[in-house]
Amino acid sequence: MSRWKELTGEASGEDYAARFASLARSGKDVHGEARFCAALVPVGARVLDAGCGTGRVMIRLAELGYDCVGVDLDASMLAVARKQAPELPWFQLDLAEFDPDLPGIAGGFDLVVAAGNIFPLLAPGTEATVVKRLSAALRPGGLLVAGFGLDEAHLPVPPGLTLSDYDDCCAAAGLTLVDHFATWNADPYDGGGYAVDVHRR
Repeated sequence: MSRWKELTGEASGEDYAARFASLARSGKDVHGEARFCAALVPVGARVLDAGCGTGRVMIRLAELGYDCVGVDLDASMLAVARKQAPELPWFQLDLAEFDPDLPGIAGGFDLVVAAGNIFPLLAPGTEATVVKRLSAALRPGGLLVAGFGLDEAHLPVPPGLTLSDYDDCCAAAGLTLVDHFATWNADPYDGGGYAVDVHRR
């Protein structure tokens, strides 16, 4: 069972969306992930939002002109995403069983983004499998972008995945490290408790 399911019971979609809507109303920028991704690939590029949740990142990228596909296991999160953007393609799939050749998904992606602590909230032991499956969805030269917490201050669960563990998973999947960042604003990584990793196929 994923740590996300243990944490939420996969019934938190509306609450999750409401929290970010409140942040947006307060004036907080809630589109850092989309802006970061948009700086890496040109408008029109094909993007997979892996663990898309309520669709906050993907909907923004679609608004900016990207060809997006969203995948998540949590039906409550996807229900919100489908309500907000019914015209976009949303798939309910387990990332550990993700098949890049599925109808509607096949064709390869220029960028795969896994925002929102996707990797630390996977079922323990599936991290390498998920990286391998997401890597297989990338076109040659495509980018895998993942942002996640590394300590208790940045995670809702006890930390279990280190940055070097994740980098090892990426290397085993044939990916090359482009850079580590500390934030979605592309601040240089300083050894802190949150990292945004960019790897290239």
